[in-house]
Amino acid sequence: MITVEDKELLAKKGISEEKIAEQLANFETGFPYLKLASAASVENGILAPDAETQEKYLNTWESYTNTDKVVLKFVPASGAASRMFKNLFEFLGADYDTPQTDFEKTFFAQIEKYAFYDDLNEACQQTAGAGIAELVAQGNYKAVVAALLEQNGLNYGSLPKGLLKFHSYDDDNRTPLEEHLVEGALYASNKNGKVNVHFTVSPEHRALFQELVDKKAAQYAKKYGVEYNISFSEQKASTDIIAADMDNKPFRDNGKLLFRPGGHGALIENLNDLDADIIFIKNIDNVVPDKRKGDTVLYKKLIAGVLVSLQQKAFSYLQLLESGKYTHEQVMDILQFVQHQLFCKNPEVKNLEDAELVIYLKKKLNRPMRVCGMVKNVGEPGGGPFLAYNPDGTISSQILESSQIDMNDPEKKEMFEKGTHFNPVDLVCAVRDYKGNKFNLLDYVDKATGFISYKSKSGKELKALELPGLWNGAMSDWNTIFVEVPLSTFNPVKTVNDLLREQHQ
Repeated sequence: MITVEDKELLAKKGISEEKIAEQLANFETGFPYLKLASAASVENGILAPDAETQEKYLNTWESYTNTDKVVLKFVPASGAASRMFKNLFEFLGADYDTPQTDFEKTFFAQIEKYAFYDDLNEACQQTAGAGIAELVAQGNYKAVVAALLEQNGLNYGSLPKGLLKFHSYDDDNRTPLEEHLVEGALYASNKNGKVNVHFTVSPEHRALFQELVDKKAAQYAKKYGVEYNISFSEQKASTDIIAADMDNKPFRDNGKLLFRPGGHGALIENLNDLDADIIFIKNIDNVVPDKRKGDTVLYKKLIAGVLVSLQQKAFSYLQLLESGKYTHEQVMDILQFVQHQLFCKNPEVKNLEDAELVIYLKKKLNRPMRVCGMVKNVGEPGGGPFLAYNPDGTISSQILESSQIDMNDPEKKEMFEKGTHFNPVDLVCAVRDYKGNKFNLLDYVDKATGFISYKSKSGKELKALELPGLWNGAMSDWNTIFVEVPLSTFNPVKTVNDLLREQHQ
């Protein structure tokens, strides 16, 4: 089944034959749905600290940044912006020449508001011999869109989101990459003013990212009085996944095995390679201009303060358990902490002797920890916070995507639909143990949480497998705490017209 050519390809990618066999078995068996206990809400698993408690957490974070601990900001930035321009690509290919849909009309009616307007005007002159206003007056709308999307113009249709101009300022217009550098300076710098930012990028765009950093980083370092340490990594070829045909056999295209990227869950490997104490994670397109950053910065510091407070508590409990000098009352206190502050419940606990209970508590305390900001549900697609059953029978906080929930079960479907909160991907992670050693994050992935989707290649149907997502299955066995954050901290740009929303103006 495996040819010599296949073996060469596997060796090049760093994928073992065992791995392939495991992936093909997953296609055979599929993935089980997760068993839900309930949707998380403010009364049930989501913290909504009052002003006084917030102050305490902010001070905790302030103190933490005055130590030698390494804080890092991790930004997945490899996605191309092609989906952002789906509607405009459709207009280019349409059999009409003037804007017809509401989307097309809005784009042209407010075109001057885009931060890339001047660049686009210049690109139009180069590609079509006239500026935007002139082309629109001639009814030549498609020339404007072509100058925006195609290679001989700005090439925005093929670039990653991180490199597109999102926001206008008096002195300069900024890309999301630059906005993340500014954010890093505002909440992730240490006592020496060092700011570590790491972007995961695709190989074909790495040089462009590097070029922008070389051009701009010094200006922001000067403006905010910080020193940047900016690094990049790429999704590893070893996390690619074999595609299968409809009979769950390896899919071949012209005789060659076909591999597909494993989705954002592959980035757990990149995260695992980083050397830091605390890591913030946020998507590349969720940024706002300076005048709207207030809430973002405040709540980032807040969730980081919650994380540090809980981590300090967990560490002191682990040291106590390690010493062996504890009373029954202390063990009960630790159990209360695990149940009520880390939201990890075990229905079997009441049957355990103290000695067994201590082993259980050590295991639950000594693992990576994350605090996740959650926003009120406003009908955005995507995952949300739940309390779910784990393979060991415990119940803990989990971020779930709809693909992990059995929508044919009316009770589960209702739970999902009635969820009060939504996951905006706003995470802060603690990745060292109480002795200061780095956790191996790959040990905490729930491999049974991938999902299978159906695609096609060269007109033939295929099955594709996605690895457990970065913030759901890949962090399944972490201690997870949810904190309510305001909607003003969530401003993703899914389509180019989202840039016209007041949050981005």
